[in-house]
Amino acid sequence: MLTFKDVSLHYGAFRALENVNLHVEAGELVVLLGANGAGKSSIFRALSGLTPISGGDIALSGTALKGMKPSQVVRQGVVQCPEGRKLFLQMSVLKNLMLGAYVHHRDKAENQRRLEEVFSLFPILAEKRHDAAGSLSGGQQQMVAIGRALMGRPRLLLLDEPSLGLAPLVVKQVFEVVRGINKAGTTVLLAEQNAYAALKIASRAYVIERGRIVLEGDRDSLMNNEAVRKAYIGA
Repeated sequence: MLTFKDVSLHYGAFRALENVNLHVEAGELVVLLGANGAGKSSIFRALSGLTPISGGDIALSGTALKGMKPSQVVRQGVVQCPEGRKLFLQMSVLKNLMLGAYVHHRDKAENQRRLEEVFSLFPILAEKRHDAAGSLSGGQQQMVAIGRALMGRPRLLLLDEPSLGLAPLVVKQVFEVVRGINKAGTTVLLAEQNAYAALKIASRAYVIERGRIVLEGDRDSLMNNEAVRKAYIGA
């Protein structure tokens, strides 16, 4: 479904990504593991069209994404839930959610159906739909961020550090929701530092360090890899 072929991305003289190769098959939940600054968010920015790549090619189901505007990438079915949530805190939960459907704003019937699906997935958001997003707890705000991304009708959902700043119990709940979204048919690429929680729900994973993919494997092989356990899980 998704392929990165020799993708490089530079910020001036700084090499954020260097010859990155990865693939995600339809229906998979693939995790990007790496420390802060390793290049996970740069992969997402390259994929979303937010930062032009310096070299290589990116394709989704055979369609080249290189050079597309972010709105065009969303129309192709690639939707990102960014690190830090990036909500409009003074706006209501409902308005934040509907912003996710902006590129599809003319299809009101489908947007309403999607909204009801989000409320079914996160019932607390239906109760708080008219509350300011900034009045919600951190976990509830993360639900809004994920819900907003789902309103964009993703074929490929990008989740950037969804566990950041959340209590362990809330992290477990969020990852259960992510697994459910994947099982319902949405392909997921998940960037995480919380390797243990991420690998528990993953199909496969890549380890990225200093802008390069240094390791790839299925969930069990990486969970049992001594170097990965020491660096990201603790053992």
